[in-house]
Amino acid sequence: MGRKNTRNTKGKIVSAAWKLFYDQGYEDTTIEDIVWESGTSKGSFYHYFESKDALLSSLSYLFDEKYEELSTNITDEMNSIDALLYLNAELFGMIENQIDLDLLSRLFSTQLTTKGEQSLLDHNRVYYKLIRKLVTKGQERSEITTDITVKEIVRFYALCERALMYDWCLCKGDYSLKEYGKLTMPMFLNKLRK
Repeated sequence: MGRKNTRNTKGKIVSAAWKLFYDQGYEDTTIEDIVWESGTSKGSFYHYFESKDALLSSLSYLFDEKYEELSTNITDEMNSIDALLYLNAELFGMIENQIDLDLLSRLFSTQLTTKGEQSLLDHNRVYYKLIRKLVTKGQERSEITTDITVKEIVRFYALCERALMYDWCLCKGDYSLKEYGKLTMPMFLNKLRK
């Protein structure tokens, strides 16, 4: 029971912070704003995060929440490649519509310079577990080639998504991330079809 409450408290803080960052900007959001919006305490905030800057790497937590939500829409009848394309389109739509471009850019910047945890590369995240599950299932059902290992396919998939997000940041969001993902991800994933 304690673990679920811990996750809920941290999740409330992260969700509230990112909502505020999007609504009023990173610089104009205070820790007090985050605590009030999340309905938690300052002690809880500092239990999970050293500072407001430490929240930047928690963006991957929001991505994982979105993937958990989306995974309930994936049926057993759905082709694994189509499921991956669905997840990508929905995640990119969420990023485009709910994540401030400057914050996503800051996340990439901190991941490049951090000496600690690189959340985008943490293979214990829900994101990686779900992609692995779909790729494994696709190989078992002869939908995805077995010429490449599950580990390598997952790595390539994540690399492609990060590359598209990074380019979108570099281009200052001057195109639709979701629509560009719909155009480019099938080029990669269709090469994996068996």
